Amino acid sequence: MIISLVNHTSIPDSEVQKSVRAINVQIEQDFFPYWSIGATLRLEGRIGKRASLKNLAANLRGDAIIYLEDKIASRDALGYHNLHFSGIPYGFVFTQISDEINEPWQVTLSHEVLELIADAEVNRLIMGPHPDPKEGKRLVFHWYEMCDAVQAESYEIDGIPVSNFVLPLYFTAGSEKGGRNDFLGKNKLSSFGINPGGYIGFYDPKRERHDTAFADEQAEERAEVKSRAGFARRGIRYKSQFSEPLPTGYVPAKSVPCEPLIKR
Repeated sequence: MIISLVNHTSIPDSEVQKSVRAINVQIEQDFFPYWSIGATLRLEGRIGKRASLKNLAANLRGDAIIYLEDKIASRDALGYHNLHFSGIPYGFVFTQISDEINEPWQVTLSHEVLELIADAEVNRLIMGPHPDPKEGKRLVFHWYEMCDAVQAESYEIDGIPVSNFVLPLYFTAGSEKGGRNDFLGKNKLSSFGINPGGYIGFYDPKRERHDTAFADEQAEERAEVKSRAGFARRGIRYKSQFSEPLPTGYVPAKSVPCEPLIKR
């Protein structure tokens, strides 16, 4: 997979390239050895002195696209994507959101890249236990997300911070003795568990809805800030499954169509 990164921020391309290089190292040396799936992140060029969606190169090629934006207010971005690149998997990274949740934008970008690699079409769910102990052993369908459960954790590659991520054993029914469920292994993450600052989403077949479980207040606050963007791939995908096909340029009010949230 080739993921095209389009930089519409005030961050110089030379700085963005450093992060692209670090994330490609992460994909090749850290992510691929565990998941056996990979990709190459590639920074695309600009046309004109100012970054503009309307001036994006017509011959842009890639299997997926990630847009790096300054402000959430860039709401023509999704409409442009649907108009010119409909059907191509995409993601958005807003430096404004990263600043508000006190997370380096490079970590946010790494997070988005790894999750796009694992579930480009946002259509994978994994059966596992309900995160609320009060529900007993009832099964639900967990979102196939690589970083949400450990999203408050990061590490550095060549001085660039990147996101922690879960490993294949995370999506298994039991916690294997001596097994690793996330790359860093700082907090002894359990299968289908949540580390401090993280959250997980799931589809509940009994209630016929998507829900979110938070590890703590920090995680809930992070999710609230992110929801204001309205561009989350998963939120848009799931809203389209519960309603009529989305019109070009449609932006949902919330990033994920969840009912009242569950605190772990």
